[in-house]
Amino acid sequence: MNDILKKGWLAMVLAFLYAPILALILYSFNSARYSAEWEGFTLQWYANLADGGELMQITFNSIFLAMASATGATILGLIGAVALKRYQFAGKALLKALIYVLLMSPDIVMGIALLVIFVALQLDLGFWTLFLSHVTFSIPFVIVTILGRLEGLDENLTQAAHDLGCNDWQTFRMIIAPLMLPAIFSGWLLAFTLSMDDVIISFFVSGPDFEILPLRIYSMVRLGVKPEINALCTILFLLTMGVVFASRKLVGEKE
Repeated sequence: MNDILKKGWLAMVLAFLYAPILALILYSFNSARYSAEWEGFTLQWYANLADGGELMQITFNSIFLAMASATGATILGLIGAVALKRYQFAGKALLKALIYVLLMSPDIVMGIALLVIFVALQLDLGFWTLFLSHVTFSIPFVIVTILGRLEGLDENLTQAAHDLGCNDWQTFRMIIAPLMLPAIFSGWLLAFTLSMDDVIISFFVSGPDFEILPLRIYSMVRLGVKPEINALCTILFLLTMGVVFASRKLVGEKE
């Protein structure tokens, strides 16, 4: 009886989480242009996306930005996490506290702060300001993800490497980095998702020469959700599921 109740509760939670997404997928096949009522099945909206156009170019802009910023944030976050775990320096406790402050800070505060800095530096708003902003707000999430894995790392392995004559770089390259690959990949995926999802910070630091998908969707839905948006979001969701399941399979096989 308890097992049935647990499964029933899990089913309700999953239904609550995924019902809106399933509705979006369903209406991506609706032949109605603006109506929320079902008027028939069609693949027209997917065909419109396949023809290319401005919306697909903006999507590629967002994916490129997310991949670039996630890579930058992962590299810097990995360096920061290793430094916080393995080295002692003045202000270490304060730095760790400030990282968690950034995690809790409202996006609008971060967006305005970055805009003030870019204006003071006289940087033109566009790709580079978006890239720097996305790297900045993603780094704390990457550090926390990797640091959690480092906390569980067996220190005897690194000590044994040092006893065998390895320096810090060799220890990191041959011992720490291979053991940290699942956490590094998880941090990269998290940073990628945050970049693809961000609206508020991007709104403050974006320019007219480089448009990204979240801002375009935000501007479009104020006039009503078009079926092309439903189709595009469905494709992105399926790609996300594919990446997640593939990563879980690879990590599972490695473990």
